[in-house]
Amino acid sequence: MADKGGGNRRASGQDLAASSPDRIRNVVLVGPAGSGKTTLAETLLAASGAIPRAGSVRDGTTVCDHEESEHAHGRSNSLSVAPLVHEGVKVNLIDTPGYADFVGELRAGLRAADCALFVVAANDGVDDGTRALWRECAAVGMPRAVVVTKLDQARADYEGVLRQAQDAFGDRVMPLYVPVRDGAEITGLTGLLTPGAQAEATGLRGDLIEAVIEESEDETLMERYVGGEEIDEKVLVQDLERAVARATFFPVVPVCSMTGVGCAELLDLAVRAFPSPAEHPSPDVFLPSGAAAGPIACDPAGPLVAEVVKTTSDPYVGRLSVVRVFSGTLEPDQTLHVSGHFASFFGDGTGHPDHDEDERIGNLGHSFGKQQFPTDRVVAGDLCSVGRLSRAETGDTLSSADQPRVLRPWSMPEPLLPIAIVAHSKADEDKLSQALGRLAAEDPSLRIENNAETHQLVLWCMGESHAEVTLERLAERYAVHVDQVPFVVSLRETFAGKGAGLGRHVKQSGGHGQYAVCQIEVEPLPEGGGFEFVDKVVGGAVPRQFIPSVEKGVRAQMERGVRHGYPVVDLRVTLLDGKAHAVDSSDMAFQMAGGLALREAAAATTVTMLEPYDTVTVVVPDDLVGTVMSDLSARRARLLGTDKVGEDRTQVLAEVPQTELVRYAVDLRSATHGAGVFTRTFAHYEPMPEEVARNVETRTG
Repeated sequence: MADKGGGNRRASGQDLAASSPDRIRNVVLVGPAGSGKTTLAETLLAASGAIPRAGSVRDGTTVCDHEESEHAHGRSNSLSVAPLVHEGVKVNLIDTPGYADFVGELRAGLRAADCALFVVAANDGVDDGTRALWRECAAVGMPRAVVVTKLDQARADYEGVLRQAQDAFGDRVMPLYVPVRDGAEITGLTGLLTPGAQAEATGLRGDLIEAVIEESEDETLMERYVGGEEIDEKVLVQDLERAVARATFFPVVPVCSMTGVGCAELLDLAVRAFPSPAEHPSPDVFLPSGAAAGPIACDPAGPLVAEVVKTTSDPYVGRLSVVRVFSGTLEPDQTLHVSGHFASFFGDGTGHPDHDEDERIGNLGHSFGKQQFPTDRVVAGDLCSVGRLSRAETGDTLSSADQPRVLRPWSMPEPLLPIAIVAHSKADEDKLSQALGRLAAEDPSLRIENNAETHQLVLWCMGESHAEVTLERLAERYAVHVDQVPFVVSLRETFAGKGAGLGRHVKQSGGHGQYAVCQIEVEPLPEGGGFEFVDKVVGGAVPRQFIPSVEKGVRAQMERGVRHGYPVVDLRVTLLDGKAHAVDSSDMAFQMAGGLALREAAAATTVTMLEPYDTVTVVVPDDLVGTVMSDLSARRARLLGTDKVGEDRTQVLAEVPQTELVRYAVDLRSATHGAGVFTRTFAHYEPMPEEVARNVETRTG
């Protein structure tokens, strides 16, 4: 069978072992799905000699897309690393998915990198999803250059896309090169900083020089330029490099991946203008106790501090971790301290509890797509693969066992689409827990919940594509098959008014029998009132030792529900009277009688269903506010108000029933073309409308 992952396609002669941080560039490729990131990475690898020829996304032969699900869907699902060497500098290309479901992989790539190539297709332009990706880069202060791809495609409009990018991202997005055309064909690029640029680029050259001078730390430069002095190209290039490294200037480079036009210029830019790991700030550092530790430097001789940015598991090969080394030097067979502190930084709701342990690592390698090339040392600033880290998860910190440290994890997206599953067979059930644990260790954006109330196993995912890939990995990697079932929201029941009930549990058929009778009165409490049990028995009608038994039986029935099988809340139960038998009465008999009495009281009065409401915050472009508010109103939401967020977005605040939010992550993305995002937090319970409650299915089990 042909190797769809491209086989061992790395060209010989490239030494991937970097000697120092200044000879490394960690470059993440960011852009919307279909913009050509993976194809660009393939072209750059071929242009540098890292592979003999470029593979194809369509044929499934690229270095970076090597999972079966990526071949099947024709898109990247996960972060992938492919290094190359250009002018003696190692460039770690980090390919990330562009689809919103996999933003967790993008954020991991941003953490691993020191600079970004922001890829925009000349035939697609800049949409709201592209703007969202730009904001992801800006949120972490990532230096970046804009790469305009697909120049040879139908409807390609380089000049139009450049204007869109400047409108969307600001006036510091400026072309560094312009295409040279021979008819409809693009044959090369002209550098605008090079004296003697073609006549039609003269205006762009002047604009670029002025913008670079404005970023210069030499305050006399603008005055000299306006006075007519020709500024030396080397001075302009140095100021440009410093501005790019500060993430205040974003050069634009046109590239045609099919012909390779622009690849050499792009590699030169990455090596000369992008910051090295030593020039990029390191994450905040803490001790395992939570106390702040001193900052770390990107120094191979410093204390070892590294971070797992990607984890893959294979039932046969085991766990493989892609690691970014921030300080020190990593060597095979070291004993390291593994710290995972997601819960400490982000709360227990992450599904990733804190853990600290020492572990001996296995072999080190340079990741090249799915391939690993062994190495005996990895210096600060570099990326590598580490074997045999059986306890480490994505986002964990690796440090010296005698000087343990914890890096503040990158911000993880909140998964908001619930997928309830059950094992397809008993054999699948036996393997399901372990397989899900391994997937959760790989993917922090996947949260696994065993709901104690609904007794459902729920996968909280980023969207339908994320859920689809997760279930495919379960089946393909671990041979675990599951079935999806309807997700159940945790409803409540409560009494709408006063009622009374008689519980009679009498079984006498010879020998020791069961006898218990109790009479109760029920009345609702205010919201949040909980449960009160009042004893008003007189004359010993119910012996004192059995009164707690009645309460226990009532509580058990409240947990089981009285109408649809959901817990009863906010209730006062008063025990008024009862009967007992000297021989046949028992603790269990009065528990049964208490439950029967509550059910009879429920049959005699109105029981109201309560549904949980969440406070929902939706952020959308201004022109979609009306669409979002109309949709929320259709979901029985209570709109609380709107606020401006930045220049072109609005925040909508509402309280929405959880039953209306089950698929909101999918529906919002569809309605806003990927531009809308939302968060949700539990607010309170409210009575469910009668017409909705009639459709509630009775819960069993």
